[in-house]
Amino acid sequence: MNINHLIWRNLRKNLKNYYLYVFALIFSSALYFSFVTLQYDPSMDETKGSVKGGAALGAASVLLVAIVAIFLLYANSIFIKRRSKEIGLFQLIGMTKQRIFRILSAENLMLYFGSLIVGILVGFTFSRLMLMILFKIIGIETETAMNFSSQALGQTLIIFCGIYLLIMLMNYLFIARQSILSLFRVRSSTEAKVSKLSFWEIVMGLLGITFIGAGYYVSSKLFGGDFVSMVQLFGAMLFILAAVIIGTYLFYKGSVSFISKMIRRSKGGYLGITDVLSLSSIMFRMKSSALMLTIITTVSALAIGLLSLSYISYYSAEKSAADSVPLDFALTKVGDADVLGKALADNGIGYTVKRVEVIHVPADIKAIQDGGASALISSGGNHIDLAVVGDKSDDKLDLAPDEAVFAGGNDLLQKFLPLKDSGSINLISAGQSIPLKYLGLRGEHVISSQYSIGTMPTLVVDQSLFDRMKTEAEEVFNYNGVQITDPAQLQQANDIFHRELYQMKGDPLSRQDLMHNQRLNMGLIMFIVGFLGLTFLITSGCILYFKQTGESEEEKDSYTILRKLGFTRGDLQKGIRVKQVFNFGIPLIVGLCHSYFAVQSGWFLFGTEVWTPMIIVMVLYTALYSIFGILSVQHYKKVIKQAL
Repeated sequence: MNINHLIWRNLRKNLKNYYLYVFALIFSSALYFSFVTLQYDPSMDETKGSVKGGAALGAASVLLVAIVAIFLLYANSIFIKRRSKEIGLFQLIGMTKQRIFRILSAENLMLYFGSLIVGILVGFTFSRLMLMILFKIIGIETETAMNFSSQALGQTLIIFCGIYLLIMLMNYLFIARQSILSLFRVRSSTEAKVSKLSFWEIVMGLLGITFIGAGYYVSSKLFGGDFVSMVQLFGAMLFILAAVIIGTYLFYKGSVSFISKMIRRSKGGYLGITDVLSLSSIMFRMKSSALMLTIITTVSALAIGLLSLSYISYYSAEKSAADSVPLDFALTKVGDADVLGKALADNGIGYTVKRVEVIHVPADIKAIQDGGASALISSGGNHIDLAVVGDKSDDKLDLAPDEAVFAGGNDLLQKFLPLKDSGSINLISAGQSIPLKYLGLRGEHVISSQYSIGTMPTLVVDQSLFDRMKTEAEEVFNYNGVQITDPAQLQQANDIFHRELYQMKGDPLSRQDLMHNQRLNMGLIMFIVGFLGLTFLITSGCILYFKQTGESEEEKDSYTILRKLGFTRGDLQKGIRVKQVFNFGIPLIVGLCHSYFAVQSGWFLFGTEVWTPMIIVMVLYTALYSIFGILSVQHYKKVIKQAL
């Protein structure tokens, strides 16, 4: 038998081991090529034309390379360990390590680049679908065609050739470092099974839970007023990050084993088949995989959190635009409003105009402040400037001369500067203090965001008081809000607004434009984060699945013994299902908890709605993640059937 014949026979014989490796290669190359094709597609010019858009795509491609490289290296390490006995046999019959390495390299060369070609074809096929999904998200209507990019092909080949060289280096070091005896023990080596609950396990178990709890607690207080400077805020963020990551590692290293042993101890040693197949395995195996599970959990939480926050911003685009521009258009110059009004009338579009005068007045609002982190958004001092309007700006209001209300509240304001429902406000006009009775905060906005100062709402006072302060103000601003009567004509009106925009000297705003731009920017970010999150979800799910397939082969003899002891196939399968719930459920639940507290600590910085976007993201992530747990159960069923 010559060497070529041996390579071909080995390739056919190991197909049952190769299929996971082939899947990893095809999936990784298809994913990367489709993303890079998307990056170089001509129809993407509108979305990546900005510096931020191009930087986001470039950074995403780098992160994707890192994820794919780690995934393939891990898959290869599992594959090479499965062939350790075969490598040992080759050495027993007299082959040198260099010849064995050449045989494995030749097999891997055919397999790797064959899978790479298939992956590129699959990625090219799905690239158009991805482009259509992206354009649907960001609201761009354009034709998408199948464009094969030579730049994307070249970049993919360079990246995957580099990964191939790393895989070959890994294989070479593995073969060079292993003795014949150790090669036969690679797959049979297991973690030490110490049944006694040690002191350090108790300490690590309690510390892990304590660190995670401390990180959660500080995150809930992040913007609640406990940290009133940027240095304190940055320090709190670093503490949260360190506490959660260290706590997660200690949780897998000690807490899971500690809790499992406590459960076993509570049973008094009477363990059923389900406990043997689930709790026992979790106790001994999760500890050795603590670092890998910490990385998977942390990155999963990061992916869920970032996707939730970007989706919150995307989901809140319409409400955020309405808060910034209460009517369809906002103009700061009366002449500009007249020009736009004439153009709308010439095109038969009905509209109404709301004109409001605005002044900026210093005020002392300490009496109505209710804590918060106001120091982060104000420059300090006793007074803060407010945008003030008269009550004629809102038909629903009729205030007395000594009364005032705030209009235009939002969640961001309530976090940074929560206000009481009543109290007193002192306005400073012409050097004199004007005390007013504060009647509360209304959610409706009466003017557009051009006149607001920071995140502060607009103060509405009696019209007679406003007219008096207006004569003493340094400058009087004019808000001109244009509302289109027929919503069906809004798009036409927006086109006219753009056409007439060149004649306007102020800072005109269109609600439609604000909503479109936010969905465009956040839609692109959401797509990129979702793409990377999906990539990591599938790769981490595959890693856990690969790990379970390896464990199932090691435990095959145990299933045979348990069956001979009288346990039914149903008993074994029940224990396996519980085991997979632990194996996949614990990292998932911990990751979801991390992301939940991360999102809750700062969602108001991104939008106006939190629960619907966050729940949608978490449910989808859980559903996709659960697929790998189901696949693992199905694989175990096959192994149990073979063992019996």
